[in-house]
Parts: sequence; structure tokens; C-alpha cells
Amino acid sequence: MEQQHQQDSALIPLTKPKDFGKSEYGCEHYKRRCKIRAPCCNQIFPCRHCHNEVTSNLSNPKDHHELVRQDVKQVICLICNTEQQVAQVCSNCGVNMGEYFCDVCKFYDDTDKGQFHCEECGICRVDGRDNFFHCKKCGSCYSVSLRDNHLCVENSMKNFCPVCYEYLFDSIKGTSIMKCGHTMHTDCFREMAEQNQYRCPICSKTVREMSDYWRLLDEEIQATAMPEEYQNEVSILCNDCNNTSNVRYHILGHKCSHCNSYNTRRISTPDNQ
Repeated sequence: MEQQHQQDSALIPLTKPKDFGKSEYGCEHYKRRCKIRAPCCNQIFPCRHCHNEVTSNLSNPKDHHELVRQDVKQVICLICNTEQQVAQVCSNCGVNMGEYFCDVCKFYDDTDKGQFHCEECGICRVDGRDNFFHCKKCGSCYSVSLRDNHLCVENSMKNFCPVCYEYLFDSIKGTSIMKCGHTMHTDCFREMAEQNQYRCPICSKTVREMSDYWRLLDEEIQATAMPEEYQNEVSILCNDCNNTSNVRYHILGHKCSHCNSYNTRRISTPDNQ
């Protein structure tokens, strides 16, 4: 059987068109025509994400580790099964192991996603270089629509998503920059909104447009009188403008006297309590 396999392999031309097998190989993360040998554990994986998923589930916590993409030295062509040094074109059969290839990140991808390498980030990004700029203070690439139009938080992307706790900087999921400058996955932000959560999980500032809801609270508070024994003043701190106010106590909420936000917290009890 092995002899027959060798005979069949001998019939396959050594050199193939560069696009041979394009988009037919890969994993759930990337379409590519090679696998990588992880230098950290000397095992073969379709990509670094596949490696990290396997190693993060190892029974011994001491064996948990992540692959550093720049450290990859060897790849295995999936067309001819030749192990070789990192390069775009297979040294044996001549196919492109990835239509997009980055020699810095050791990254291959057959799917056109507008990939580009950002020198300042040190990694590859997607969706087109012309659509992004690198914010030096935030430490990451942002959409050009946010140039001079976002609140900078130093190295805000080099943190974990406050909802799912995945590291944001090199996550393959979409990211949203909130009005306060903090970041989280777009899916997590959407899920938070569906749960009627309007505060940033990090700084508690309002991250959604709430003016209509504040007006509804105005009307409800005006229509709902508190019993006489609760008609007292309390001190509040506004999470949005960081100012303090003295306002009438109400069970439905307390409005900031400075910015009219109801995103406030009591810092004293009613006078008679």
C-alpha cells in the first residue's frame, strides 16, 4: 500500500500553478495551504489560534502557553507535505501557501480581507490600510472615522475585554471604542446594550445615547411624589461629569445638576435617615 502511494506521488508534477488548491485548505480561522510547527512545543497546527485553543485546555495548567507568531520558523506545505523554512512560495511544489503573506508575522491567508501589516502595532490588520490610522496614545489602529474624534486612553487596546476577558489587541473579533475611550468587543457591547446596560464596565460613564430615557425619567419623577418623610436632600456624584450635587431624594433616580445625567450615585443618605 505504501509502495502504491509512493508510485501515485511520483505521478504528481513537482511544480504546480501558484494558485493551485487556493481556498481549499485551512481551518476555521484561516484558509491557507500550510500548517505551522510551533517552536514552543514542536507540534504542528493549522494556525496559532488552533494551537492556543489546544494548549489552553491541557489538563496540566503548567502546560498552558500561547504561540508567539513571530517565532515560527518552519511550515509544512499542505499540497506536497514538505516541511521548510517560512516563505510564501513552497520550495518544493511552487504553490503560494497563502495569497497574503507577512514575513514579520509569519502569517498566511488565502482569503482577501484587505490585510496589511502595521509597523507600529507590530501585527497584521484587516479591512484595508487606507481605512485605518494608528493612534500612538491608544497604541492601536483605529478606523479613520475616529481620527480626532475619540477620547484617547493610553494603551486602551492592550487590555482585556471587560465583558469576556479576551485580550483585545490581537483579537480576531471586531472591537468598539466607547465614548469614554475604553474598548470592548463589538459583540460584547451589543450584548450589553441588549441587557439595558448603558455604563462602561471600567469607568461607569454613559456609553450610549440616553437623552430620551433621561426625559422619560424626568416625567416619571414629576408624576411620582415621594412621601413627606422622604422629601429630603441627598448628595450625589455624577459618573459622567464627576461633579457632586445636592438634589431631592427620589427612589427612581437622581439627576445631576451640572450635566442633567441620571448616571449618578448617592454619596449620602436622606437627612432624616
